[in-house]
Parts: sequence; structure tokens; C-alpha cells
Amino acid sequence: MKTCSLWIFGLLLISLTAANGINYFPENFVVAKRNDANPVTLICDTKTGGAVTWKFDGEAMEDDSFEDNIQQKGSNLILSEVDSPMLGEYSCWRGGEMLSSTYLLLEDEDEDELDSFISCRAKSYGCSFSCTWTHSKYAAVRLGLGHDCRQGLKSCHWVDDNKQLLDGGFQFELPHSLSPYAEESNRLELTAEAIINYTILRRTKSFYLRDIVQPDSPQIVNCQEVGQNLNVTIDPPANWSTPHSFFTLEHQIEYVLKDDGETGRSLSPLIPKSISKLRVRCRDPLVVSAWSQWTPWKNVRAGQKNPCQYRKKEGKKKGGKKERRKKKEKRIKMLG
Repeated sequence: MKTCSLWIFGLLLISLTAANGINYFPENFVVAKRNDANPVTLICDTKTGGAVTWKFDGEAMEDDSFEDNIQQKGSNLILSEVDSPMLGEYSCWRGGEMLSSTYLLLEDEDEDELDSFISCRAKSYGCSFSCTWTHSKYAAVRLGLGHDCRQGLKSCHWVDDNKQLLDGGFQFELPHSLSPYAEESNRLELTAEAIINYTILRRTKSFYLRDIVQPDSPQIVNCQEVGQNLNVTIDPPANWSTPHSFFTLEHQIEYVLKDDGETGRSLSPLIPKSISKLRVRCRDPLVVSAWSQWTPWKNVRAGQKNPCQYRKKEGKKKGGKKERRKKKEKRIKMLG
């Protein structure tokens, strides 16, 4: 009879687990490794003595239904050799009152490093940076900075108010307290947690803020002819750190020669005058950061007050003059 009861209990666990996976981070959870010999303890949060009962996914767990790997000791529940059928919500009760609830989750066995599915970027040395999570497998993701997050402590300030991307990934904006004017001596510790059903992935990576700096594209302000050259004035991106005299940027200009269509690049603001178009990008030369994206191409026409402001006129459509004449004749008839 007991064997039959255990068999029915096992089927109940399997069916409930399959039907009720979670796609969010529960307030309380414990993470176990699959078939680990070390037992996992689920603590009943009660400040008074007295007998308690445990429920699994809302269903009572009778004392004679516990298998060898699920045992109650006092008010706590001890689980060993955890596997998928044992995952879910465990709650302890006294009478009709629920005292506490804990989810038992399984550690994700994915061996990929965090770098393979997350990328971070700082547009400046300001007080935040952004990260993009590219792995679409997971239903919920959260990020946190510092020792408390790495240890999975409740004191960690998680950032889970994220924006889901069209490809299934997530985008985050993380605040930090580093001073932009001080020498950076401590690495940032970034911890990511991702959940799908009852499986959770946790990974940590560390880096300096300077390692992820990539400015936005700069702005081409003016071009001035100087002899046979063109002097290009470039401003930093609007969100770059100030003062600009302290946070200097290096600019690179790419241009196309008018005569032969060859492409050239220059780190100097002086470039040949006989070009048809140009574009620019920038980076922090002190830390040799990643280059920004290129600006859109700008057409250049010599002899103008600001050659870089020139825009090619769109070609006139065929029949345009004839159409205008017809409209004019029609209007004259209406007025007449």
C-alpha cells in the first residue's frame, strides 16, 4: 500500500511540475544541483514552536508519503538527490495559516560563460551603463553589481526592470557609484541570474568600466577650406562626459576622393579638399576604447561657405514640367 502511495505521489509531482513552471523570480528560493549528494534544507519561517505541515504546489504532503530523499526534521524539510520531479513551491503551514513559502529550483547545467550571452557598454564615464542579454531561452533575467549579488544575498539590489527586445533578449540600465575623475582601481562585479520554468542560471563576470566605454557617434560641425585642405571641426557626442578638456576624444575621418573614388582615413582634422563625402567616428585615446559607430556620410562640395553642409539635390522626375503646366492651365480655367 505504501509503495502504491509513493508511486502516486511521484506522478503527482511530475504532472504539477510540468504544468506549473515559473517565468519570474520568486521572493524566496533555494537552488540545488541535480542528484547532488549534499542535502538541501527548506526552512519553515516560524518564531513559535508547534507542529507544522508542508505542502508541495498547494497539495498536502502526508508523513507516510515521503520518499527516502524527502524527510521532515522538526519544522524543516530536508531534500537529497534533487531531480526535476521535486522542483516547485514548498510551503509550511500551521492550521490554516501559511507560515512561509520557498521555491526549490535546479541549477542550470549550461557551461557557457557569461560573455557568450551578455554584452555591456558605457556611452561615457557617467553614473550608469547598459547591458544587453542575447540568450532568448530564458523567460526572466536580472542583473546586479557587487559582492552581495555574487553571493546571492537578499541585500543585493537587483535590476530586473528591463526592456524585452524583439529577438527575445533583454536590455538593462545599471547605475554605479564610480567617480569619473578618480583612477579606476576596482573592477565591477556583474552577476546575472536567468530563469526558465524551475531552472536558474547564475553567472558572474568582472571588468573595469573603462573596458566597456564606447562613445556615441560625434557630430560634424563645420568644414573650412584651408589651401588645398579641408579643416573639419568635430564636436563630441552630446552625452559624452564633461569637461571635454579632461575627457578628450580622438577622432578619425574617413573620406572618398573625388577623382578616383579611393577611400582614405585621417586622425588629423586636415584632410584633402578634393573629396566627395566624409564621415567620422571617435574613441577615448587614453584607454584606447572601442570606436564609436560612424556618422552617416556627408556630401562635400568645394567652394561653399561650409562645404560639409552641401546636400545633393534629388533629380527631377520625368514629365515634371509637363505636369506642372497642366496643373497651371487647370487652375486658370477654375479661376476664369
